[in-house]
Amino acid sequence: MTTAIHLCTPDDADQLLALIARCHAETGLNRDDAHRRAATLPLLNGATQGAAYLFGPRRAPTGYVIVSFGWSIAAGGMDAMLDELFVRPGVRRRGIAAEVLIAIAGALRDGGIKALHVASSSDPGMQALYIRAGFTPDSTVLMTRRF
Repeated sequence: MTTAIHLCTPDDADQLLALIARCHAETGLNRDDAHRRAATLPLLNGATQGAAYLFGPRRAPTGYVIVSFGWSIAAGGMDAMLDELFVRPGVRRRGIAAEVLIAIAGALRDGGIKALHVASSSDPGMQALYIRAGFTPDSTVLMTRRF
């Protein structure tokens, strides 16, 4: 593995939030800074429901991954869902995302997580990325009810 990955702490808040804002702007997710901060800071302060990771050089991270944790009878215990993955546009298509996903999956497995899920994507590039990182397609379709 050549890409450094670290679990985020409160010291990483500014860098992480800046990358999240870039991701949301790129993907058209209309959330303001206050929303992003309120949703992210608990993860940096040890909330057990998820984790945030930065990867790349500490001074100028290449991107981030956020996972949330749950429980699955089908998986056999605690599982995780990939909530967000972002790689800065200037360094995409170099295999960084697949490398990071493989490393994160290994760390989660070693920590007792039984499965890591990603939402189905109709984007062929994202599908190829997930397959390269060891994910297998199944019949699961993610649907959401917001409150």
